[in-house]
Amino acid sequence: MNGMSAMTTLGNSSDVLFLMLGAVMVFAMHAGFAFLEVGTVRQKNQVNAFVKILTDWSVSTVVYFLVGFPIAYGISFLKPVKELLGPNQGYDITHYFFLLCFAACIPAIISGGIAERAKFWPQVVAGAIFAGLTYPLFESLIWGQHCSSLQGLFKQLGGAEFHDYAGSVVVHSIGGWLALPAVLILGPRMGRYIKGKSHPIPVSNIPFLALGSWILAVGWFGFNVMSAGHLEKISGIVAVNSLMAMVGGVLAALVAGKNDPGFVHNGALAGLIAVCAGSDIMHPVFAFVTGAIASVIFVYGFHIEQEKLKIDDVLGVWPLHGIIGSWGGIAAGIFGHEALGGLGGVTFVSQLLGSLSAIVFALINGFLVYGLLAKTVGIRLSQEEEFAGADLSIHSIGAYPEQHIR
Repeated sequence: MNGMSAMTTLGNSSDVLFLMLGAVMVFAMHAGFAFLEVGTVRQKNQVNAFVKILTDWSVSTVVYFLVGFPIAYGISFLKPVKELLGPNQGYDITHYFFLLCFAACIPAIISGGIAERAKFWPQVVAGAIFAGLTYPLFESLIWGQHCSSLQGLFKQLGGAEFHDYAGSVVVHSIGGWLALPAVLILGPRMGRYIKGKSHPIPVSNIPFLALGSWILAVGWFGFNVMSAGHLEKISGIVAVNSLMAMVGGVLAALVAGKNDPGFVHNGALAGLIAVCAGSDIMHPVFAFVTGAIASVIFVYGFHIEQEKLKIDDVLGVWPLHGIIGSWGGIAAGIFGHEALGGLGGVTFVSQLLGSLSAIVFALINGFLVYGLLAKTVGIRLSQEEEFAGADLSIHSIGAYPEQHIR
Protein backbone atom coordinates (compact mmCIF):
# COMPACT_ATOMS: atom_id res chain seq x y z
CA MET A 1 0.00 0.00 0.00
CA ASN A 2 1.53 3.31 -1.05
CA GLY A 3 1.46 6.48 1.02
CA MET A 4 -1.50 8.00 -0.81
CA SER A 5 -3.57 4.82 -0.41
CA ALA A 6 -2.69 4.65 3.28
CA MET A 7 -3.79 8.26 3.78
CA THR A 8 -7.04 7.61 1.93
CA THR A 9 -7.73 4.53 4.05
CA LEU A 10 -6.93 6.45 7.23
CA GLY A 11 -9.24 9.27 6.16
CA ASN A 12 -12.07 6.86 5.41
CA SER A 13 -11.56 5.03 8.69
CA SER A 14 -11.55 8.34 10.58
CA ASP A 15 -14.86 9.32 9.01
CA VAL A 16 -16.38 5.94 9.90
CA LEU A 17 -15.19 6.27 13.50
CA PHE A 18 -16.44 9.86 13.64
CA LEU A 19 -19.92 8.86 12.48
CA MET A 20 -20.00 5.78 14.71
CA LEU A 21 -19.22 7.85 17.81
CA GLY A 22 -21.90 10.33 16.80
CA ALA A 23 -24.36 7.50 16.27
CA VAL A 24 -23.68 6.09 19.73
CA MET A 25 -24.19 9.52 21.30
CA VAL A 26 -27.53 10.00 19.53
CA PHE A 27 -28.51 6.41 20.32
CA ALA A 28 -27.94 7.25 23.99
CA MET A 29 -30.44 10.09 23.62
CA HIS A 30 -33.19 7.49 23.39
CA ALA A 31 -32.50 6.63 27.03
CA GLY A 32 -33.11 10.33 27.63
CA PHE A 33 -36.46 10.15 25.86
CA ALA A 34 -37.34 7.16 28.01
CA PHE A 35 -36.44 8.72 31.35
CA LEU A 36 -38.08 12.02 30.43
CA GLU A 37 -41.33 10.15 29.82
CA VAL A 38 -40.93 7.84 32.81
CA GLY A 39 -40.40 10.83 35.10
CA THR A 40 -43.50 12.56 33.76
CA VAL A 41 -46.09 9.77 33.66
CA ARG A 42 -47.63 8.14 36.71
CA GLN A 43 -46.03 5.07 38.26
CA LYS A 44 -48.61 2.77 36.70
CA ASN A 45 -47.35 3.70 33.23
CA GLN A 46 -43.58 3.72 33.70
CA VAL A 47 -42.84 0.21 32.44
CA ASN A 48 -44.87 0.95 29.33
CA ALA A 49 -42.77 4.04 28.62
CA PHE A 50 -39.51 2.07 28.76
CA VAL A 51 -40.83 -0.77 26.60
CA LYS A 52 -42.35 1.59 24.02
CA ILE A 53 -39.10 3.48 23.47
CA LEU A 54 -37.00 0.31 23.16
CA THR A 55 -39.51 -1.43 20.89
CA ASP A 56 -39.91 1.62 18.66
CA TRP A 57 -36.12 1.86 18.39
CA SER A 58 -35.86 -1.79 17.37
CA VAL A 59 -38.64 -1.61 14.79
CA SER A 60 -37.25 1.66 13.42
CA THR A 61 -33.86 -0.02 12.99
CA VAL A 62 -35.35 -2.72 10.76
CA VAL A 63 -37.70 -0.58 8.65
CA TYR A 64 -35.15 2.20 8.13
CA PHE A 65 -32.56 -0.39 7.06
CA LEU A 66 -34.87 -2.13 4.59
CA VAL A 67 -37.00 0.78 3.35
CA GLY A 68 -36.30 4.17 4.89
CA PHE A 69 -32.63 4.74 4.07
CA PRO A 70 -33.08 3.50 0.48
CA ILE A 71 -36.01 5.94 0.06
CA ALA A 72 -34.01 8.83 1.49
CA TYR A 73 -30.66 8.25 -0.21
CA GLY A 74 -31.16 5.59 -2.87
CA ILE A 75 -28.74 3.16 -1.22
CA SER A 76 -29.74 -0.44 -0.46
CA PHE A 77 -27.84 -2.72 1.92
CA LEU A 78 -29.18 -6.01 0.54
CA LYS A 79 -25.85 -6.89 -1.04
CA PRO A 80 -22.69 -8.85 -0.09
CA VAL A 81 -20.50 -7.56 2.73
CA LYS A 82 -17.65 -6.80 0.32
CA GLU A 83 -19.92 -4.34 -1.43
CA LEU A 84 -21.16 -2.93 1.87
CA LEU A 85 -17.58 -2.14 2.88
CA GLY A 86 -16.72 -0.78 -0.56
CA PRO A 87 -13.75 1.55 -0.99
CA ASN A 88 -14.64 3.73 2.02
CA GLN A 89 -14.54 1.23 4.92
CA GLY A 90 -18.33 0.92 5.12
CA TYR A 91 -19.06 4.63 5.39
CA ASP A 92 -22.55 4.35 3.88
CA ILE A 93 -23.74 1.70 6.31
CA THR A 94 -22.28 3.64 9.25
CA HIS A 95 -24.08 6.69 7.89
CA TYR A 96 -27.25 4.60 8.03
CA PHE A 97 -26.61 3.91 11.74
CA PHE A 98 -26.16 7.61 12.42
CA LEU A 99 -29.25 8.70 10.49
CA LEU A 100 -31.31 5.84 11.93
CA CYS A 101 -30.90 7.55 15.29
CA PHE A 102 -32.62 10.60 13.79
CA ALA A 103 -35.43 8.56 12.20
CA ALA A 104 -36.08 6.71 15.47
CA CYS A 105 -36.60 10.06 17.21
CA ILE A 106 -39.95 10.37 15.44
CA PRO A 107 -41.80 7.57 17.33
CA ALA A 108 -39.87 8.49 20.50
CA ILE A 109 -41.18 12.06 20.30
CA ILE A 110 -44.74 10.91 19.63
CA SER A 111 -44.57 8.47 22.56
CA GLY A 112 -44.44 11.32 25.06
CA GLY A 113 -47.58 12.96 23.71
CA ILE A 114 -49.77 9.84 23.67
CA ALA A 115 -48.57 8.42 26.97
CA GLU A 116 -50.81 6.70 29.52
CA ARG A 117 -53.76 5.82 27.25
CA ALA A 118 -52.52 4.53 23.88
CA LYS A 119 -52.63 0.90 22.79
CA PHE A 120 -49.22 -0.69 22.35
CA TRP A 121 -49.24 -2.47 18.99
CA PRO A 122 -51.13 0.14 16.96
CA GLN A 123 -48.52 2.69 18.03
CA VAL A 124 -45.71 0.30 17.08
CA VAL A 125 -47.29 0.06 13.62
CA ALA A 126 -47.63 3.85 13.39
CA GLY A 127 -44.01 4.28 14.42
CA ALA A 128 -42.91 1.81 11.76
CA ILE A 129 -44.80 3.73 9.08
CA PHE A 130 -43.30 7.03 10.19
CA ALA A 131 -39.71 5.76 10.51
CA GLY A 132 -39.87 3.64 7.35
CA LEU A 133 -41.90 5.81 4.99
CA THR A 134 -43.09 9.22 6.20
CA TYR A 135 -39.89 10.60 7.68
CA PRO A 136 -37.55 9.19 4.98
CA LEU A 137 -39.71 10.74 2.26
CA PHE A 138 -39.40 14.22 3.76
CA GLU A 139 -35.73 13.54 4.54
CA SER A 140 -35.16 12.73 0.86
CA LEU A 141 -36.73 16.05 -0.16
CA ILE A 142 -34.52 18.16 2.13
CA TRP A 143 -31.27 16.21 2.60
CA GLY A 144 -31.45 13.20 0.31
CA GLN A 145 -31.74 11.96 -3.23
CA HIS A 146 -34.82 14.00 -4.19
CA CYS A 147 -33.74 17.31 -2.67
CA SER A 148 -33.05 19.07 -5.97
CA SER A 149 -36.74 19.50 -6.82
CA LEU A 150 -38.05 20.92 -3.54
CA GLN A 151 -34.86 22.78 -2.69
CA GLY A 152 -34.88 24.21 -6.20
CA LEU A 153 -38.39 25.52 -5.58
CA PHE A 154 -37.34 27.11 -2.29
CA LYS A 155 -34.38 28.75 -4.03
CA GLN A 156 -36.60 30.06 -6.80
CA LEU A 157 -39.19 31.49 -4.42
CA GLY A 158 -36.99 32.58 -1.55
CA GLY A 159 -33.56 33.15 -3.03
CA ALA A 160 -31.79 30.30 -1.20
CA GLU A 161 -32.21 26.64 -0.41
CA PHE A 162 -33.86 25.66 2.86
CA HIS A 163 -31.16 25.26 5.51
CA ASP A 164 -31.57 22.71 8.30
CA TYR A 165 -28.13 21.63 9.45
CA ALA A 166 -29.14 19.12 12.13
CA GLY A 167 -32.88 18.69 12.00
CA SER A 168 -34.88 21.36 13.85
CA VAL A 169 -37.47 20.91 11.12
CA VAL A 170 -36.64 17.61 9.40
CA VAL A 171 -36.60 15.70 12.71
CA HIS A 172 -38.18 17.66 15.55
CA SER A 173 -40.86 19.65 13.77
CA ILE A 174 -41.95 16.58 11.80
CA GLY A 175 -42.12 14.52 15.01
CA GLY A 176 -44.03 17.14 16.98
CA TRP A 177 -46.56 17.88 14.27
CA LEU A 178 -47.09 14.15 13.63
CA ALA A 179 -47.87 13.78 17.34
CA LEU A 180 -50.61 16.43 17.33
CA PRO A 181 -53.15 14.37 15.32
CA ALA A 182 -52.47 11.36 17.55
CA VAL A 183 -53.12 13.36 20.71
CA LEU A 184 -56.28 14.94 19.28
CA ILE A 185 -57.71 11.62 18.05
CA LEU A 186 -56.89 9.84 21.33
CA GLY A 187 -58.46 12.53 23.47
CA PRO A 188 -57.45 13.45 27.03
CA ARG A 189 -56.63 11.00 29.80
CA MET A 190 -59.38 10.03 32.20
CA GLY A 191 -59.85 12.77 34.77
CA ARG A 192 -57.65 15.32 32.99
CA TYR A 193 -60.57 17.59 32.14
CA ILE A 194 -63.87 17.30 34.01
CA LYS A 195 -66.87 19.38 32.95
CA GLY A 196 -64.58 21.73 31.07
CA LYS A 197 -62.28 22.29 34.04
CA SER A 198 -58.61 21.39 34.00
CA HIS A 199 -57.28 18.95 36.59
CA PRO A 200 -53.50 18.75 36.01
CA ILE A 201 -51.89 15.39 36.68
CA PRO A 202 -48.57 15.95 38.49
CA VAL A 203 -45.36 14.38 37.27
CA SER A 204 -44.32 11.26 39.14
CA ASN A 205 -40.55 11.60 39.46
CA ILE A 206 -38.58 14.83 39.08
CA PRO A 207 -35.16 13.08 39.35
CA PHE A 208 -36.04 10.75 36.45
CA LEU A 209 -37.33 13.68 34.41
CA ALA A 210 -34.12 15.59 35.11
CA LEU A 211 -31.99 12.56 34.25
CA GLY A 212 -33.79 12.27 30.93
CA SER A 213 -33.09 15.91 30.15
CA TRP A 214 -29.39 15.56 31.04
CA ILE A 215 -28.94 12.43 28.92
CA LEU A 216 -30.60 14.13 25.97
CA ALA A 217 -28.52 17.28 26.39
CA VAL A 218 -25.21 15.39 26.44
CA GLY A 219 -26.17 13.24 23.45
CA TRP A 220 -27.30 16.33 21.56
CA PHE A 221 -23.70 17.31 20.91
CA GLY A 222 -23.43 14.14 18.85
CA PHE A 223 -26.72 15.01 17.18
CA ASN A 224 -25.51 18.44 16.12
CA VAL A 225 -21.72 18.32 15.85
CA MET A 226 -21.52 14.95 14.11
CA SER A 227 -24.06 16.06 11.52
CA ALA A 228 -20.96 17.30 9.70
CA GLY A 229 -20.70 13.73 8.42
CA HIS A 230 -16.94 13.89 7.89
CA LEU A 231 -14.13 14.60 10.33
CA GLU A 232 -12.67 17.30 8.08
CA LYS A 233 -15.99 19.20 8.12
CA ILE A 234 -16.38 19.33 11.90
CA SER A 235 -17.20 22.80 13.22
CA GLY A 236 -16.42 24.06 16.70
CA ILE A 237 -19.06 26.76 16.26
CA VAL A 238 -21.76 24.07 16.16
CA ALA A 239 -20.68 22.79 19.57
CA VAL A 240 -20.58 26.23 21.17
CA ASN A 241 -23.86 27.31 19.58
CA SER A 242 -25.52 24.17 20.91
CA LEU A 243 -24.19 24.95 24.37
CA MET A 244 -25.29 28.59 24.25
CA ALA A 245 -28.78 27.72 23.01
CA MET A 246 -29.16 25.14 25.75
CA VAL A 247 -28.23 27.51 28.58
CA GLY A 248 -30.32 30.26 26.99
CA GLY A 249 -33.25 27.88 27.19
CA VAL A 250 -32.55 26.98 30.80
CA LEU A 251 -32.23 30.57 32.02
CA ALA A 252 -35.29 31.79 30.13
CA ALA A 253 -37.36 28.89 31.49
CA LEU A 254 -36.13 29.62 34.99
CA VAL A 255 -37.68 33.10 34.75
CA ALA A 256 -40.72 32.45 32.54
CA GLY A 257 -41.53 29.17 34.32
CA LYS A 258 -41.08 30.67 37.80
CA ASN A 259 -38.48 28.12 38.96
CA ASP A 260 -40.59 25.13 37.90
CA PRO A 261 -38.17 22.17 37.50
CA GLY A 262 -40.15 20.67 34.65
CA PHE A 263 -39.91 23.85 32.62
CA VAL A 264 -36.24 24.33 33.48
CA HIS A 265 -35.24 20.88 32.26
CA ASN A 266 -37.46 21.08 29.20
CA GLY A 267 -36.12 24.57 28.58
CA ALA A 268 -32.70 23.06 27.93
CA LEU A 269 -34.26 20.80 25.32
CA ALA A 270 -36.21 23.69 23.78
CA GLY A 271 -32.97 25.57 23.20
CA LEU A 272 -31.24 22.55 21.69
CA ILE A 273 -34.17 21.79 19.38
CA ALA A 274 -34.33 25.36 18.12
CA VAL A 275 -30.62 25.72 17.37
CA CYS A 276 -30.27 22.53 15.31
CA ALA A 277 -31.18 24.19 12.02
CA GLY A 278 -28.80 27.12 12.22
CA SER A 279 -26.13 25.85 14.60
CA ASP A 280 -23.49 25.97 11.86
CA ILE A 281 -24.18 29.55 10.71
CA MET A 282 -25.27 31.59 13.76
CA HIS A 283 -23.12 33.68 16.06
CA PRO A 284 -23.11 32.23 19.61
CA VAL A 285 -24.86 35.33 20.97
CA PHE A 286 -27.82 34.72 18.69
CA ALA A 287 -27.75 31.00 19.40
CA PHE A 288 -28.33 32.00 23.02
CA VAL A 289 -31.18 34.29 21.93
CA THR A 290 -32.68 31.54 19.76
CA GLY A 291 -32.67 29.13 22.70
CA ALA A 292 -34.11 31.68 25.11
CA ILE A 293 -36.98 32.54 22.77
CA ALA A 294 -37.64 28.84 22.21
CA SER A 295 -37.89 28.27 25.94
CA VAL A 296 -40.38 31.10 26.40
CA ILE A 297 -42.41 29.68 23.51
CA PHE A 298 -42.51 26.34 25.31
CA VAL A 299 -43.50 27.71 28.72
CA TYR A 300 -46.39 29.75 27.39
CA GLY A 301 -47.19 27.35 24.57
CA PHE A 302 -47.54 24.45 27.01
CA HIS A 303 -49.93 26.51 29.15
CA ILE A 304 -52.03 27.50 26.15
CA GLU A 305 -52.10 23.94 24.85
CA GLN A 306 -53.07 22.37 28.17
CA GLU A 307 -55.30 25.02 29.74
CA LYS A 308 -56.77 27.06 26.87
CA LEU A 309 -56.99 24.52 24.05
CA LYS A 310 -57.40 21.60 26.49
CA ILE A 311 -55.12 19.31 24.53
CA ASP A 312 -53.76 16.57 26.79
CA ASP A 313 -50.28 16.26 25.31
CA VAL A 314 -48.57 14.62 28.29
CA LEU A 315 -44.98 15.77 27.70
CA GLY A 316 -45.93 18.79 25.62
CA VAL A 317 -44.28 17.37 22.50
CA TRP A 318 -46.31 19.51 20.10
CA PRO A 319 -45.04 22.84 21.49
CA LEU A 320 -41.61 21.46 22.42
CA HIS A 321 -40.73 19.65 19.19
CA GLY A 322 -43.37 20.79 16.71
CA ILE A 323 -43.68 24.53 17.28
CA ILE A 324 -40.13 25.05 18.51
CA GLY A 325 -38.74 22.93 15.70
CA SER A 326 -40.55 25.26 13.30
CA TRP A 327 -39.15 28.25 15.18
CA GLY A 328 -35.66 26.79 14.78
CA GLY A 329 -36.07 26.65 11.01
CA ILE A 330 -37.29 30.24 10.91
CA ALA A 331 -34.64 31.43 13.39
CA ALA A 332 -31.90 30.23 11.04
CA GLY A 333 -33.32 32.61 8.45
CA ILE A 334 -33.19 35.50 10.90
CA PHE A 335 -29.98 35.05 12.88
CA GLY A 336 -27.92 33.32 10.21
CA HIS A 337 -27.43 36.51 8.18
CA GLU A 338 -24.03 38.12 7.88
CA ALA A 339 -25.47 41.40 9.20
CA LEU A 340 -25.93 39.65 12.57
CA GLY A 341 -22.51 38.03 12.53
CA GLY A 342 -23.63 34.81 10.86
CA LEU A 343 -22.23 33.02 7.84
CA GLY A 344 -25.15 33.92 5.56
CA GLY A 345 -26.45 31.85 2.66
CA VAL A 346 -29.99 31.78 4.05
CA THR A 347 -33.16 33.82 3.55
CA PHE A 348 -36.12 34.32 5.81
CA VAL A 349 -38.58 33.42 3.03
CA SER A 350 -36.96 30.07 2.22
CA GLN A 351 -36.72 29.15 5.90
CA LEU A 352 -40.36 30.05 6.44
CA LEU A 353 -41.46 28.05 3.40
CA GLY A 354 -39.42 25.02 4.45
CA SER A 355 -40.80 25.14 7.97
CA LEU A 356 -44.39 25.48 6.76
CA SER A 357 -43.97 22.61 4.30
CA ALA A 358 -42.98 20.31 7.15
CA ILE A 359 -46.06 21.27 9.15
CA VAL A 360 -48.42 20.54 6.25
CA PHE A 361 -46.64 17.28 5.39
CA ALA A 362 -46.70 16.03 9.00
CA LEU A 363 -50.32 16.95 9.70
CA ILE A 364 -51.58 15.21 6.55
CA ASN A 365 -49.60 12.06 7.35
CA GLY A 366 -50.49 12.12 11.05
CA PHE A 367 -54.24 12.44 10.53
CA LEU A 368 -54.14 9.83 7.77
CA VAL A 369 -52.22 7.18 9.74
CA TYR A 370 -53.88 7.67 13.12
CA GLY A 371 -57.30 8.18 11.55
CA LEU A 372 -57.06 4.84 9.75
CA LEU A 373 -55.75 3.04 12.84
CA ALA A 374 -58.48 4.55 15.03
CA LYS A 375 -61.20 3.44 12.57
CA THR A 376 -59.81 -0.09 12.20
CA VAL A 377 -57.96 -1.56 15.17
CA GLY A 378 -58.44 1.32 17.61
CA ILE A 379 -55.65 3.27 19.27
CA ARG A 380 -56.88 3.81 22.82
CA LEU A 381 -56.96 1.53 25.83
CA SER A 382 -60.33 0.70 27.37
CA GLN A 383 -61.38 2.65 30.45
CA GLU A 384 -60.62 -0.36 32.65
CA GLU A 385 -57.16 -0.79 31.12
CA GLU A 386 -56.36 2.90 31.41
CA PHE A 387 -57.52 2.99 35.03
CA ALA A 388 -55.36 -0.03 35.91
CA GLY A 389 -52.43 1.49 34.03
CA ALA A 390 -50.61 0.49 30.87
CA ASP A 391 -48.00 -1.43 32.87
CA LEU A 392 -50.39 -4.06 34.19
CA SER A 393 -52.80 -3.92 31.24
CA ILE A 394 -50.16 -4.37 28.54
CA HIS A 395 -47.07 -5.82 30.22
CA SER A 396 -48.58 -7.63 33.24
CA ILE A 397 -46.07 -6.13 35.66
CA GLY A 398 -45.62 -2.81 37.42
CA ALA A 399 -42.51 -0.68 37.80
CA TYR A 400 -42.23 -1.68 41.47
CA PRO A 401 -43.42 -5.32 41.68
CA GLU A 402 -42.50 -5.71 45.35
CA GLN A 403 -45.24 -3.24 46.25
CA HIS A 404 -47.82 -5.82 45.14
CA ILE A 405 -46.37 -8.62 47.30
CA ARG A 406 -48.44 -9.25 50.39
